Amino acid sequence: MEPKDLELGFDRDLFLRSLIHSLSGVLEDVVGLKEASGFLSVVGRDIGGQLNEAYRKQLKVSHLSRDQVARVCVDLKRRIQGDFYIIEETEERIVFGNRRCPFAEKVVGRPSLCMMTSNVFGHITAQNLGYAKVELNETIAQAHPECRITVYLTPTEASIHGREYFQADPIRD
Repeated sequence: MEPKDLELGFDRDLFLRSLIHSLSGVLEDVVGLKEASGFLSVVGRDIGGQLNEAYRKQLKVSHLSRDQVARVCVDLKRRIQGDFYIIEETEERIVFGNRRCPFAEKVVGRPSLCMMTSNVFGHITAQNLGYAKVELNETIAQAHPECRITVYLTPTEASIHGREYFQADPIRD
């Protein structure tokens, strides 16, 4: 039998998720959870910026409304095989639920990977609405059956564990 004929159940998606799982594990083990989360935050911010610009361009708007921010966050996670949904949307916050992580089983035990969601949601929200504070209330990475993520739209004392995001100054030529 030739290697190319074997059914290994291993494809590009599983390879990339396994790679990210291993990289995040090495970071968590070598530099610690806090620092690993910091490194992944930088990646999340960069990806959030790219996605924000792509959605604005496709929607032909200079800024997304609160409703658009909520729907964009759900849509982008759907596109990468997450199963996010809106639990609550008010002037003060948007609460998301998630039944399936885009990292699938590779997220379990790797809470630093949740910084991708925090930073993408936080960056998109802050760049369009001026401010965001993201709290990862429950995550699949921490062995919860679903995720619950709260994005506060104004500064609040309600969350002491959230990560704050601010609108960047416009680039001047």
